[in-house]
Amino acid sequence: MNPIYKRIVVKVSGEALGDDKDKTILDKKKLAEVAKSIKKIHDLGIEASVVVGAGNIWRGRLAESVGIDHSTGDYMGMLGTIINALALQSAFEEKGLEVRVMSAINVPQVCEPYIRRKAIHHLELGRVVIFAGGTGNPFFTTDTTATLRALDIGADAIIMGKNGVDGVYDSDPRKNKDAKLLKKLTYLEVIEKKLAVMDLTAVAMLSDTSISINVFNMDSPEALVDVVMGKDIGSVITKQ
Repeated sequence: MNPIYKRIVVKVSGEALGDDKDKTILDKKKLAEVAKSIKKIHDLGIEASVVVGAGNIWRGRLAESVGIDHSTGDYMGMLGTIINALALQSAFEEKGLEVRVMSAINVPQVCEPYIRRKAIHHLELGRVVIFAGGTGNPFFTTDTTATLRALDIGADAIIMGKNGVDGVYDSDPRKNKDAKLLKKLTYLEVIEKKLAVMDLTAVAMLSDTSISINVFNMDSPEALVDVVMGKDIGSVITKQ
């Protein structure tokens, strides 16, 4: 059995890298778990890239509460994604992967600038590419970054691992014990029902493309492999 995808973008939230209980920004075990999952799919021959958030370091909505304007707060978040990307780079390299961090914000001392053709070249050479710095512009989320990068590099799918949530539900499963898991959805249904998959700007951008979104529970160590092998786990969102 072969993987159903050739090239993917994996969306990793900043919160997935930290430990709320210990109040640590970065947790070695969680970094290693992400690295292990990426190594497994890389070994299957999949061209893997990662978009990382910064919620473990900074959230843009906190800006106003401390007297920082929205744009500056968003730029602070972009810098946080670079910190997380460098941490992931180290974790991936410990697993023997060759990695490149590419940032939408120019920080030449620590990572490459994002250049589409160069990113594709890295992937074709078997390197894992971590996209940092968001879109490089304020007012856009890392969901939009994942969408833009997927479109730009010709990815087959965006893979979104959630912590403790099995996929997309018709209501918040943490608040409603009767929430129903939705296995298959279209982009139009996500928009019409305003389902909390990713921000609706990003969903709208994908609505007329062949790119799918897979949402699944990242808590299982084999979950990412199961998704790329086409097993029936989590939720899948497509054009139709």
